Amino acid sequence: MASLICGSFAFDSIMSFEGRFAEQILPDQLHILNVSFLVPALRRDFGGCAGNIAYSLKILGGTPVPMATVGTDAADYLQRLNTLGISTEYVRQVEGSYTAQAMIMTDRDNNQITAFHPGAMMQAHITKIEKRDDIKLAIISPDGRDAMIQHAEQLKAADIPFVFDPGQGLPMFDAADLNRFIDQATWVTVNDYEGKMLSDRTGLSHADISHRVQGLIVTLGAEGCEVWMDGEKTLVPPIKAAAVVDPTGCGDAWRGALLFGLEQGWPLAKCAALGNQVGALKIAQRGPQNYTVDGLIHA
Repeated sequence: MASLICGSFAFDSIMSFEGRFAEQILPDQLHILNVSFLVPALRRDFGGCAGNIAYSLKILGGTPVPMATVGTDAADYLQRLNTLGISTEYVRQVEGSYTAQAMIMTDRDNNQITAFHPGAMMQAHITKIEKRDDIKLAIISPDGRDAMIQHAEQLKAADIPFVFDPGQGLPMFDAADLNRFIDQATWVTVNDYEGKMLSDRTGLSHADISHRVQGLIVTLGAEGCEVWMDGEKTLVPPIKAAAVVDPTGCGDAWRGALLFGLEQGWPLAKCAALGNQVGALKIAQRGPQNYTVDGLIHA
């Protein structure tokens, strides 16, 4: 079984701020905000939601098929995918565009500020989804707005069950859009902040949403995650990380594990438990695609 992963490929410029954002930003001066952060550490990593999820799923032993658009600067990324044995069949290069770029700054409390240039990602809707015998599962992760809407419609038409993972793309959609996504999706996954925004925009509680899909998962970072099914909540406990080094890509690592479990036909709580394990491994390493899962217990 293969999983289609709709989303972005990006280059991540990751910076470390040794202080705390809260100590540099004055709440009563937000109307004239003018701040500068000294970031002694800077590195460039392969990233983007589709790339990170595909990496996680692949190293767990799953079969990712990413669908994304990249710019003419993506030769290194495409070579990396080939080296990892990840299909590039649905990775399209767009002439005259850069690959999406994320500039991510993390403070000492692992709070993050991100600036994102979408680049070629905004053309992701030009690639269409059609039914294919080996693709039994999919995820709609943050991408161009048109791509997320159209790919969800195409997956529903092709009768391919999928996870709706709006992530940082959630603010692009109004209540009608989000209700349509929920009705098309098989599962929904959000973090706690996104979950609050999703409920505020739709007027639906977590219990309400869980009645309209097979499951809603709300990740809580170091607190584990909630699995909502048929209006009932199950708390899946966290896994303590060996070290807290870099949160960039933890959510995507978790989602790759979710897809792996769904590929295996596991119960949703077991999928979430694996996600907590993988997230703990990722946060102990710098960069979204530099961790391994050696010694991971699937059971």
